Amino acid sequence: MPDQNTSARPFIRRGKPAEDHWALIRDDEAALPDSPAIVPLARWQALEGSLELAPWLPSDTELTPELAEELAAAPLIAVDFPRFTDGRGYSLARLLRERYAYEGEIRAIGDVLVDQVFFLSRCGFDALSLREDQWLEDALHALNAFSRAYQPAVDVDEPLFRRRMREAVEHAEPALA
Repeated sequence: MPDQNTSARPFIRRGKPAEDHWALIRDDEAALPDSPAIVPLARWQALEGSLELAPWLPSDTELTPELAEELAAAPLIAVDFPRFTDGRGYSLARLLRERYAYEGEIRAIGDVLVDQVFFLSRCGFDALSLREDQWLEDALHALNAFSRAYQPAVDVDEPLFRRRMREAVEHAEPALA
């Protein structure tokens, strides 16, 4: 059976509110809907090639080069956060984006809170299915809570000190000419 709360969950895609057309199937034995569905990784692997199916990865997934190659064909990859304190999903997204160059949608599912959205987006998530009790407006505000980030990440690969040095040189050059 699809996740009963999928439609009640606030959903953001690429920084904007969006409608989620994918059913989230948590049970390996549940019947598949006629609509697109996100299914457990093992089930997706067994049905690979079926249209309109995407895998969800548990947070403890070991992302090997072989698995990443297999996932490259997925229309989207969902990463489950069983508890908001489980940060392994951040690493999965960064590995998918940076090491394995996955260009499709990476979606955070599970216990996803407003407090996490900025950091999730920096790690490569471009779709966020928030927990039912979270407010969409708060999440959208949280995406832009910080104007600059010090560390490099998927969204900005240069640390702030290097950006500032580069900008200072660029602004100083016209004065030297």
